[in-house]
Amino acid sequence: MTAAAGLVDFHCHLDLYPDHEAAVLEADQAGVFTLAVTTTPRAWPRNHELAQRTRHVRAALGLHPQLVAERANELDLWDRHLSETRYVGEVGLDAGPRFYKSFDLQKQVFQHVLQRCAEAGDKVVTVHSIRAAKAVLDHVEAYLPSARGKIVLHWFTGTKSEAKRALDLGCFFSINAAMLDNERHAPMVGVIPLHRLLTETDGPFTKTGERPSKPADVSLVVEGLGRLHGLPAVEVAAAVRENLRSLLK
Repeated sequence: MTAAAGLVDFHCHLDLYPDHEAAVLEADQAGVFTLAVTTTPRAWPRNHELAQRTRHVRAALGLHPQLVAERANELDLWDRHLSETRYVGEVGLDAGPRFYKSFDLQKQVFQHVLQRCAEAGDKVVTVHSIRAAKAVLDHVEAYLPSARGKIVLHWFTGTKSEAKRALDLGCFFSINAAMLDNERHAPMVGVIPLHRLLTETDGPFTKTGERPSKPADVSLVVEGLGRLHGLPAVEVAAAVRENLRSLLK
């Protein structure tokens, strides 16, 4: 086993690395519990096939809000695959300037995703919320009761009061190194109790040094959370593992 064994990367795009299969194998061999998110339903079958061969990697069924404008027609395909997995993502809303023109369509798709998850029950959903924290939380409150599924807010950059509202709704948060390095976002991370935190890389969209981050790099997030909470990294790692267990209970 490696030094990363037992760590959690709850949001990583393994299929966007140059060698998808090798990225899955590396995460599994490192012993990092990794959620391989997808951006379109078409990517699901291959991600699922590779993850099924591993002990530590699971695949999630996604329809990324930044791709909704051109991929909303894949929602039927998303519906067809939903029964094959407990994990959903990456889904959510993005009100950034590049994607705002599709925001109404994004909201329709996200509502549909949450309603289907509520009907199915017991899904775990990793959610994107760039410049859209309030709208995301409004949707979660309206369409996915906490008894019907679990929300993990990925790379959440809302305000402290929005974070508190999310906690009241039963949400978890997956934290990456870029959030801890950002002086605007670190104080928001500080208000989230340790028992609601997971760790993530969002690789390959983040960098560790000069290279794209990989699942084992969540060790740096664990260390950063330890500094924030005044705890040894080993205690934070154990708490995150326990949080993952409680999320999946």
